[in-house]
Amino acid sequence: MKQQKEATREGEWVEVVCGFCRGTRKNPFASTKCPVCGGRGKVSAQEPLSLCAYCGGTGAHGRMTCTVCSGKGVITVKGRVQACPACGGRGKDLRSEFRLPCIICGGRGVVPI
Repeated sequence: MKQQKEATREGEWVEVVCGFCRGTRKNPFASTKCPVCGGRGKVSAQEPLSLCAYCGGTGAHGRMTCTVCSGKGVITVKGRVQACPACGGRGKDLRSEFRLPCIICGGRGVVPI
């Protein structure tokens, strides 16, 4: 018999795989433990979750931790939201040559309705 996954409540903290190291526990850019999860391979995040639009869930921007999700790869999304009209839900300022986080949504890719 299959076990059903228990539904989580809004605001509940859950453990998710670290976006920066992808659960390997190692820094992907150096021979040290992951600076985001501290070598645990998992991070705590608050429900409801959404993939970070700025880093695409990788937890990294270039060789640094993502400044939007702090390297977790996910963000907490509270209330009703819609895609950001300025960046189209991508989380990046399309006019910036450096691809900085969108100034309207802060790189989250969504704004409250």
